[in-house]
Amino acid sequence: MDIFSECQDINTLMLNQKEADARNKLIQLLDYLNSQNVTYTPLINHLIRITGLYPYLQPDTSNWQDKFVYQAFKVNTGENRPITLHREQSSLLKYLLSGESIAVSAPTSFGKSFVIDAFISIKKPNNVVLIVPTIALTDETRRRLYKKFSTEYKIITTPEVELSSKNILIFPQERAISYIHKIDSIDILIIDEFYKAGVSFDKERAPILLKAILELGKKAKQKYFLAPNISELNNSPFTDGMRFEKIDFNTVFSEIHKDYEHANPNNKSFKKDRLLTILNQKRTKSLIYAGTYSNIDKIVDILQVELPVRKNDLLDSFSDWLKINYGDTYILSNLVCKGVGIHNGRLHRSLSQLQVKLFEEPLGLYNIVSTSSIIEGVNTSAENVIMWANKNGKPNLNDFTYRNIVGRGGRMFKHFIGKIYLFEAPPEEKPTQLNLEFTEDLLHSLDSSKFDSELTREQIIKIVAFNDEMDNLLGTGVYKTIINDPSIQTCNSSSLREIAIDMTQNPSHWNGLGYLNSNNPQQWDTSLYHVLKYLGGNAGAAYKDLVAYVKATSNNWNKTIPDILGSLRNNGITIEKYFELERVVSFNLSSLLGDINTIQKHIFNNFVDISPFISRISHAFLPKLVYELEEYGLPRMLSKKIQKAGLMDLEQQDISVNDIINGFNRFGKDWFIRHLELHPFEKYILEYFFEGITPNLN
Repeated sequence: MDIFSECQDINTLMLNQKEADARNKLIQLLDYLNSQNVTYTPLINHLIRITGLYPYLQPDTSNWQDKFVYQAFKVNTGENRPITLHREQSSLLKYLLSGESIAVSAPTSFGKSFVIDAFISIKKPNNVVLIVPTIALTDETRRRLYKKFSTEYKIITTPEVELSSKNILIFPQERAISYIHKIDSIDILIIDEFYKAGVSFDKERAPILLKAILELGKKAKQKYFLAPNISELNNSPFTDGMRFEKIDFNTVFSEIHKDYEHANPNNKSFKKDRLLTILNQKRTKSLIYAGTYSNIDKIVDILQVELPVRKNDLLDSFSDWLKINYGDTYILSNLVCKGVGIHNGRLHRSLSQLQVKLFEEPLGLYNIVSTSSIIEGVNTSAENVIMWANKNGKPNLNDFTYRNIVGRGGRMFKHFIGKIYLFEAPPEEKPTQLNLEFTEDLLHSLDSSKFDSELTREQIIKIVAFNDEMDNLLGTGVYKTIINDPSIQTCNSSSLREIAIDMTQNPSHWNGLGYLNSNNPQQWDTSLYHVLKYLGGNAGAAYKDLVAYVKATSNNWNKTIPDILGSLRNNGITIEKYFELERVVSFNLSSLLGDINTIQKHIFNNFVDISPFISRISHAFLPKLVYELEEYGLPRMLSKKIQKAGLMDLEQQDISVNDIINGFNRFGKDWFIRHLELHPFEKYILEYFFEGITPNLN
């Protein structure tokens, strides 16, 4: 490569005001220079500066002007040393520090977390609320912020934790709702992946996110909403007074390989052959987007047969630990020995976290086969992104999701170029307009007197008409009391209406709810079957499987997972189905029962409080602390060892997870390693767990 000629071309593009093309060409040049271990010349550094990629500057070989820029754009982000921001990050930070509210669309590789961290470090707000779409992102964000700010702030990620004088609250929207009545003032409300508030992107959860934006937004002095690939944002009360910034500023280059164009329609093994060629040509990190669960199975079967076993003590240890704790037949235990992991939305949280951690290790997992959970659940990236299918479950991928997945290719300072391999034609490219609007469910869940300035006359009339209908059915003011109850976790007004009407008209149907508090699972069947019909499409499984799972796991804390699977064998429930059922029961079913409990409290004078049962299933029949610690990266099996050894009491009910984390830090990692009989991989797990709960001491 003629480096000087490349620099000339880049400079010409800049002179012709084609900055994006110039930056792409420069990134490709930087990739070449790094592969050849070539030190940047003053000319290279100058081109880096004029394209805005300031973090890439090498100050030792820069002229004084470029060296000055490198220093001038350094900010405190809570790290041990200041970090240089790129031009667009710095511009966003400037807006935020001046008090503006911003909705921003920026590429996946933009580095949005640095802006948030710099704002907290510089502005030192008292209350920060950060809403993320998944529990996995909650943990990832908590880990980052805990290390930087836990000495100054109380970091809250689980419900029912008391606020301190300075707080950073990190939640999915369902948990954020529970703090609406607990927090009086918010300095900045941050919504990560705020496109999820659009019904076209997430029909089920959008209304509750919109409600969180409305309710918490009223208390927020400033708002910062982030998303990738949004072309336009409609005007709405949800973003009133916010500046919309669309930023097309990439820090890595996507090299697209249209493999589908070279596919022979008669070659049934094209995808398999191409996949193996890519994986074998270079040992690097690859995300394999499967698109569907059945495609995950297909790809896993191929890799299981075709890839060699890696000689790797860490992965061998992980494999052995999986066999002990999840059973000999669990496919992942053999797969990880070949450097392959699986990521989907059904896995135990700690299993997903550990695989992402191992994927980040230089000599850990090399490949992860995934559904769209990899873009919704974690901020990870790879050199290769292999698009096996143009699917997102049953429907085809849309352009928005496609670009979001492709954006996982490449990472600053690791992979300047992300290589994207397409095995099927991508979706048609089209602009994405985000419409945030009052859905019918959202309207029916609102108290119109609290939002009269945000609502139109027609919307208020709709709310009043629905409330009048409910007053006639339930009694005056009952429905309004229900929707204002902070324990209500849904915005599904049709479901609430259906339940409330049935309780009013057929109270005998609900007489047996109290049996759910019984310690005898055989008494739960009737009530569970009656309640499950209100789950609708959120059941995700046959009712008989859900009931069988609930009863089999009722003694979860005292059984191993292989033991539970053994008792469910006659139901045909595999380990993969077990994961799915745990998620449905601990989240969907527990939320539904929580709403039922709240509704019956307002309808029946002698209602039976089933909150003890709700608490049990919401924690998968594990002690509350044990279940919450899994979000922090401590698997239930390791918690059980700690409990049995008498090192800490994790069965306590009246202590918050924040307090127990403080206890872990008082003892320290080495103390636990000395006092526990640990599997070799459990030492690695403890390292990872303590890494996420230990603050940086500057």
